[in-house]
Amino acid sequence: MALASRLTFRIEGMDCGSCAAKIENALHRLPGIADIRISYVGQSLALALDEVATPRARVIDEIRALGFLAREGPASTRPTSAPHDHAGDCGHDHADDHDHRLDPADEPVAPRVQASGSAKRPHWWSLPKGRLVIANALSLAAAYAVGLANPAWTQAAFTVAALCGLAPVARHGLAAARSGSPFSIEILMSVAAVGAVAIGQAEEGAVVVFLFAVGELLEGVAAASARAGIRALIDLVPRTARRRNGLAIDMVPIESLAVGDLVAVYPGDRIPSDGIVVEGLSDVNEAAVTGEPMPVTKSAGAEVFAGSINANGRLDIRITRSAADNTVARIIHLVQEAQETKAPLARSIERFSRVYTPAAMAVALLVTLVPPLTFGAPWPVWIYRGLSVLLISCPCALVISTPTAIAAGLARAAGRGLLVKGGAALETLGLVQTVAFDKTGTLTSGTPRVTDIVALTTDSADLLAAAASIETSSSHPLARAIVAEAQDQGLVLENARSCVAIPGQAVAGRLARGLLTVGSPRHAAEAGPLAADLARTMADLEASGKTVVVVRVGQTIQGIIALRDEPRPDAAAGLAGLRDLGIRPVMLTGDNARTANAIGDALAIETQAELLPEHKLDAIAAFHREAPIAMVGDGINDAPALAAASVGIAMGGGTDVALETADATLLKNRIGGVAELIALSRATLANIRQNLVIALGLKATILVTALLGMTPLWMAILADTGATVLVTGNALRLSRFRFRER
Repeated sequence: MALASRLTFRIEGMDCGSCAAKIENALHRLPGIADIRISYVGQSLALALDEVATPRARVIDEIRALGFLAREGPASTRPTSAPHDHAGDCGHDHADDHDHRLDPADEPVAPRVQASGSAKRPHWWSLPKGRLVIANALSLAAAYAVGLANPAWTQAAFTVAALCGLAPVARHGLAAARSGSPFSIEILMSVAAVGAVAIGQAEEGAVVVFLFAVGELLEGVAAASARAGIRALIDLVPRTARRRNGLAIDMVPIESLAVGDLVAVYPGDRIPSDGIVVEGLSDVNEAAVTGEPMPVTKSAGAEVFAGSINANGRLDIRITRSAADNTVARIIHLVQEAQETKAPLARSIERFSRVYTPAAMAVALLVTLVPPLTFGAPWPVWIYRGLSVLLISCPCALVISTPTAIAAGLARAAGRGLLVKGGAALETLGLVQTVAFDKTGTLTSGTPRVTDIVALTTDSADLLAAAASIETSSSHPLARAIVAEAQDQGLVLENARSCVAIPGQAVAGRLARGLLTVGSPRHAAEAGPLAADLARTMADLEASGKTVVVVRVGQTIQGIIALRDEPRPDAAAGLAGLRDLGIRPVMLTGDNARTANAIGDALAIETQAELLPEHKLDAIAAFHREAPIAMVGDGINDAPALAAASVGIAMGGGTDVALETADATLLKNRIGGVAELIALSRATLANIRQNLVIALGLKATILVTALLGMTPLWMAILADTGATVLVTGNALRLSRFRFRER
């Protein structure tokens, strides 16, 4: 597909896994289409399309034929109220896009709360599905009235009611069959309703069609609730912002904000986009973005996130990200992208459902044919029982059991400041038995300070300046600490040339005095033996929990610099939370054993020290052979280890690197977030197991009672639809999952 382009669509009315499967099957049959990613939760479709082979209009027409409405462009960041015409899908969610914008003429003298722009959902009876339910109810009532007025016309009246209600269902069922989904619920419904009419059970056929329409409407309502997590994230961002234009303040849509704009944020307002505080002092509640419940004091120079609430003072903020690229927008994008990625368990269930439905239909056919042909049983009785079995052949509840729970779990995690990039990662987290942590910047604060300078051939200021001149080329926390100390002392740095980093060991560069290397004691020892008194000094410093770096010019040691990085305040509690879950925490660090053990003893964590990057990979592989392992790092220096683990978790703070690295990100840098992720994952897996029991248990019960002649047709369809609604409702409990506070 040389001319392939990436397109995205919003699919209105796609509210269950079966809906998504129909669209996916149809599109797979078209030439020039590849890499289909579809999310019924986000109502989004993304694909690679070669328009020479298949024009995009053909894609839209194919989707419309299935009963859905496709709109080109990404899934809207605000709910839409545009109507669509379909009646064979699994429900809808439409909402009026009310614009709660502030009038510039109402610019307040006193602070006021800015509206967030939450959308209002339409009433169910205004939806196409709702209108279909009403129409079916009226036709069913009319049939009953005709039967009471003239019993001779009862069969004909219910036949008309059944066929009228069935017409849109059958139309979309045939379209699905032509596009590669021959076992859709619409086809099963059509066969069952027509069969009921054929054997003189038109009344039951009409009731079944009506209950099917009601069930579809209920599924749509449940699916709309499943989207509430994403909608809550969307509603974090206000619709308008107060942009400063000199002394004047203009009320503008946030979409018009550009990088560099200056905005005024009053107490009670939500911050419209990411930025830097230019003027003002206030407490800012970032709970909705980072999950941190305590307000954070912000003053000039502080970074702020979109969607945060300004509490008690005016802030002037310089915008650093556009509305489409701010923290909330990126979180929404990551969550929606994660929902498009199927978890392994979901893929397994889909494979099972592709076998289950034909097998169940074959059982229904055998139930219909074998007793009459083999034992001379009455045909009407066994056709009726076969139709009951047929109605439980639809795998809707089964297919939806996993993705709905995964979507609810992902949204709940995002609301806590825990970003998980896909159902596979969320599923694997619940199976993890070991969590490995990097030390610097992960278990420790990542802001070490220089504590000791031991100069051997020069004075301490010159030694520090030389080391800092080389370390300016490195982003490692130790390097930044050395540079910061030199700047604090007002030292003049040299221009270093040809700087090279040796991962996990040293940084080298050329100064006027020669080739200078700043590295670990082990790296220095490889170049030559260390003097006994210097070795003792380093050992004493390391025993007190300090990290030592050796400064050399050529082969001559100029001196050593010691730094100390304290454990994070929440590290001990976060590790205790993992132990409470039966998880084994372990620290993997390239630091020397004495320093690592000092930190490890303080945190009561198992420690493996002096590991080069490749040694970390070996350690992770060894743990992985026993059970799934998660690796927690800063998302910058630990990329190989994060990638090698079953699940990589980045300490983020909302940075670009953290959001793009690893499988999960802890936006607030809380160690306790790791235990929260694992607890949520376990709750999600338990929810999935419950959903499977509900779906399969109800179907098994109806199968047995149908064979015994105890289940009427209306009960069979009600059980199938009811299972879907129950599964969705059970999954939605995850949106209220309570994290254990520490």
